[in-house]
Amino acid sequence: MATNLSIQIRVNGVLQTRQVEPRTTLVDFLRDELGLTGTHVGCEHGVCGACSVLLNNEPVRSCCMFAVQADEMNVITVEGLAPGRGQLSKIQDAFCEKHALQCGYCTPGMLIACQALIDQNPHPTEDQVREAISGNLCRCTGYQQIVDAVMYATRPEEQGLAHG
Repeated sequence: MATNLSIQIRVNGVLQTRQVEPRTTLVDFLRDELGLTGTHVGCEHGVCGACSVLLNNEPVRSCCMFAVQADEMNVITVEGLAPGRGQLSKIQDAFCEKHALQCGYCTPGMLIACQALIDQNPHPTEDQVREAISGNLCRCTGYQQIVDAVMYATRPEEQGLAHG
């Protein structure tokens, strides 16, 4: 039987200290230990992107890493994108406005990928959005609504600028 290891991970701004088995994946830690079920388990091979989270502000597949690898790091899940309880972030609101979700299974990973893009580039082009989400699979939307949502969330009037 494996010996549990102590880890400390800041998840959505809250320091979490737990004892975990070394083989516990980060996605299982988030879902089972912390009850953050917004991060979805899809393929469990890092292909679909449903389990994506921000690790030290970079998108990663949480099914492909162990929780102990995230020790002393910062994790943002889809729940952590919202500015407050009962509120939506700009990108979450844009997904609703532009119907960028259907079954919703890929949505958490798509939101994480889009947020990472916007954090690095507040005014991406459609091609840059397509590149940013290219590692996430969606079987419902055809991706166009997701691109539209990012363009809507980053449009100039959102920044207080005139739109032409």
